[in-house]
Amino acid sequence: MSDATARLVLAAAAALMATTAALLTPAAAVEHDYADALSKSLLYFEAQRSGRLPYNQRVRWRGDSGLNDGLEQGVDLVGGYYDAGDHVKFGLPMAFTVTMLSWSVLEYGGAMADAGETRHALAAIKWGTDYFVKAHTAPHELWTQVGDGDSDHYCWQRPEDMTTSRRAYKVDEEHPGSEVAAETAAAMAAASVVFRRAGDAHYAHLLLHHALQLFEFADKFRGRYDESVRVVKSYYPSASGYKDELLWAALWLHRATGRREYLDYVVENAVEFGGTGWAVSEFSWDIKYPGLQVLASKLLLEEKDLSPRHRAVLEKFKSNAEFYVCSNMNRNPGGADRNAGRTPAGLVFVRPWNNLQYVTNAAFLLAVHSDLLSSLGHDLRCLPHSPSNSSFSAAIEAEDEAEVVVLGAGDVMAFAKSQADYILGSNPARTSYLVGYNGGGGADLEGGIRWPRRVHHRAASTASIAEERGFIGCLQGFDSWYSAGEENPHDLVGAVVGGPDGEDRFSDHRGAYMQTEACTYNTAPMVGVFSRLMELQEEERRSRRQEEDQANQRDL
Repeated sequence: MSDATARLVLAAAAALMATTAALLTPAAAVEHDYADALSKSLLYFEAQRSGRLPYNQRVRWRGDSGLNDGLEQGVDLVGGYYDAGDHVKFGLPMAFTVTMLSWSVLEYGGAMADAGETRHALAAIKWGTDYFVKAHTAPHELWTQVGDGDSDHYCWQRPEDMTTSRRAYKVDEEHPGSEVAAETAAAMAAASVVFRRAGDAHYAHLLLHHALQLFEFADKFRGRYDESVRVVKSYYPSASGYKDELLWAALWLHRATGRREYLDYVVENAVEFGGTGWAVSEFSWDIKYPGLQVLASKLLLEEKDLSPRHRAVLEKFKSNAEFYVCSNMNRNPGGADRNAGRTPAGLVFVRPWNNLQYVTNAAFLLAVHSDLLSSLGHDLRCLPHSPSNSSFSAAIEAEDEAEVVVLGAGDVMAFAKSQADYILGSNPARTSYLVGYNGGGGADLEGGIRWPRRVHHRAASTASIAEERGFIGCLQGFDSWYSAGEENPHDLVGAVVGGPDGEDRFSDHRGAYMQTEACTYNTAPMVGVFSRLMELQEEERRSRRQEEDQANQRDL
């Protein structure tokens, strides 16, 4: 073994030991029931439905709502999802939710089928895409929001009792919105692949038709959507701009159609749009760079006839994807400036408000990238240079070798699992941040796993319309339900709440909305993560059974 190789091995070993030490918690030994977590996560989306609920609705404490959405503007906008604990239908996070649900099915649909959850996963996607079809009323027109966040937050009512404004807002040629149009295109393109694989060719074709038009609209009429729909600025502003969404949508259209023109679009715009230059630690409803970089990395494995130019650009995307993975694992040499934050117990920590959205997205991307590394037979090299640095493309200098951290595919998956397990209760607070999940044991028992009981959510915190049919007024809800210290009358099963603070502390109060509010885009990536972990768990169990059988045969 050379001195350089020895230093690499020692650096990797030290990094893994540090990771293991950081993740030791009082509940770390729990073997979680990922199948149960998957089932509950899909149930959550039924609690977030707007519109006329179907006969097979499983969340029975919800009723029909928003049945006049779009009426004032002369368009049918009934349906879709409420994004969180309020009742505004925000187009950008809703589309991202559907994209991530679809990606989860595309990556791990086999495991979902084994768990008997395919029907529920497809229903969760279709509830969103049916709404997008309605909202895309012309080739260059997309209705992107229903409701006003300011007036909505003034009231605490059940969605069935809404008295707040249901005004609808759109983007069009004169008022462009490239982020939301492109993300909706990505969602419909990804979903079209899902339904084509499921055997619904007609619906898949319909979704792809809309996706193609929306991408053309987003690209031809470029502009920030929060400049056209200004009421969204206080809630879902576009910090990263629209260029990441354009690249992201083009990659999904390439996957849905196989057309080289969309891959050419990505390659030709990679530098100008930041795809090869932006190495970041955050993937979210706003910042798509790591997601598109991981997606682009997969093309290096899946596409067999890439030109040298295409391959060179995709390799740069892959380098940025690796920066993201290393950053979230806290393994990029260079300290805090090049790595995501971490709580004392090892949870990825980006910012105090709804931090778990970044954790769930990271867990998903790391799981996908781990599978990619395994397929390629490659290790992950966390480098001392930034991927966008010009020195990155050159050979690493010998004196820098000691700083390189080398990790295997299994190490990446183990870290993704550690984040999922933290969410499920392997944390100092022994709290499951997936509502309704208790690890297969008794809930709220002494020393057991508990979950948030006062989720910041209007419907869950208020008496069901089926139980109390009397109208609950705007301010009455604050007095009778929001301000009450009691537990919510309904568990928002499957919701991933905002989660603990940077010191692993959690306050289970409705007023602590940064920690107790749940969002659809928190849970969506976990549908894929739980499916993959369930699959790995079953593989481990089969391996143990085989080993036991072989041992028993030897004893005989």
